[in-house]
Amino acid sequence: MYIVQIASECAPVIKAGGLGDVVYGLSRELENRGHCVELILPMYDCMRYDQIWGLHEAYRGLNVPWYGGVISCNVYCGWVHGRLCFFIQPYSGDNFFNRGYYYGGKDDNMRFAFFSKAALEFLLVSNKRPHVIHCHDWQTGLIPVMLYEIYQHNGLGGQRVCYTIHNFKHQGIAGADILWATGLNREGYYFHYDRLRDNFNPFALNCMKGGIVYSNYVNTVSPHHAWEARYQDVGYGLGHTLEIHQSKFGGILNGVDYSIWGPESDRNIPYQYSLDDMSGKALNQKALRERLLLQDVDKPIIAYIGRLDQQKGVHLVHHAMYYALNRGAQFVLLGSATESSINDWFWHEKNHLNNNPDVHLEIGFNGELAHLIYAGADMMVVPSNYEPCGLTQLISLKYGTVPIVRGVGGLVSTVFDRDYDQNHAEEKRNGYVFYETDNHALESSMERAIGLYKKFPKEFEQLRQQGMEYDYSWTNSGGNYENIYEFIKAF
Repeated sequence: MYIVQIASECAPVIKAGGLGDVVYGLSRELENRGHCVELILPMYDCMRYDQIWGLHEAYRGLNVPWYGGVISCNVYCGWVHGRLCFFIQPYSGDNFFNRGYYYGGKDDNMRFAFFSKAALEFLLVSNKRPHVIHCHDWQTGLIPVMLYEIYQHNGLGGQRVCYTIHNFKHQGIAGADILWATGLNREGYYFHYDRLRDNFNPFALNCMKGGIVYSNYVNTVSPHHAWEARYQDVGYGLGHTLEIHQSKFGGILNGVDYSIWGPESDRNIPYQYSLDDMSGKALNQKALRERLLLQDVDKPIIAYIGRLDQQKGVHLVHHAMYYALNRGAQFVLLGSATESSINDWFWHEKNHLNNNPDVHLEIGFNGELAHLIYAGADMMVVPSNYEPCGLTQLISLKYGTVPIVRGVGGLVSTVFDRDYDQNHAEEKRNGYVFYETDNHALESSMERAIGLYKKFPKEFEQLRQQGMEYDYSWTNSGGNYENIYEFIKAF
């Protein structure tokens, strides 16, 4: 099959979160399965140009219809770690992608509506006719809308769309101006509840809802989160829309690219190790302590890697830090805050604990350090309020770092409590799970994990190894997407 992925991120050239990892990892797996895969991305001024090989101009003078006129673009082409990527660069006073950031502009709706329009226009004029267009999150929610309402009549009539939602919280709420900008125009038509009108604001349009309504198949990134999105509040108001379109909605678990995240070959850690030879784990732990100036003592290292925000259960992250220290463990944090108040809070904690030899807070994003923390830590806390899939726990398992997770979304689909899981044999259990959002629930799981480490070290090592035996690579997930593509291509 010929597949085009259209997204706002692709790691490592454009990465703000897990979306970039998924777009890259899935594309690589599909290519390994023999499919032709191309990616279309915005050409941000702040992306990692050093991660692109052979960047060159591929199409000059792409005139994208916009507000009754046109915006001229050039399309550049290059390879990102073997993936063929096209980057759209518009020349306009709007400076859509020359902002020094990926997201956060007041006109993000317009920025990504333009990107979606330009991506379709590029497919049209370059005579690219993929079997499947795979779109991701609200930023590309208008692509199936415009494909069905405009571009199928202009020459893109045979394309099918798979639309993957990674996070329901951000939906692309817009006004009527987005219709006039993109050429959709008919306000009365699109403000209908069955099309783009937001489910709770009759004066707003919802780009993600448009993606759900118009695409041929919709999925989120774990089966359990698909259920949550329909029946709990993590669908952020789209539950009824998903109910209407349930026949084309499901969940496919994300995978991990083990060529990047695998202790056997990880170039970002000083000592490689594997399930058959775990000696490097202890050496990496020593290296982690040296790098972060932690005292070299026989204490478990508990870590947190991820954003510091409400979705990730930031109040429990904070509590986990002090509970770990009070229970004779060390704690390492790597994360950046999405709100100034949370940033100030954790900088205060960092300064307060600066002289404590058992804790280190690294506030910001450091990809290389993340690898070393996964390799050197004994346990990883993931106390999310909601988590569509989660990559942190999947990577932790591969590195023999026991996950302690809240039982939501993809976390409960991949981590099975050592003591209480009733659906897996003891030799298949791989971590600790708690369900409530209070401190006591977190403490219960952390206490069990720390207790096993201290009192029954052989059993803790066995738990490490049971986690490493799981295969959460893209192999299974890639096959599931392949099946979806074949299904929607058939009609």
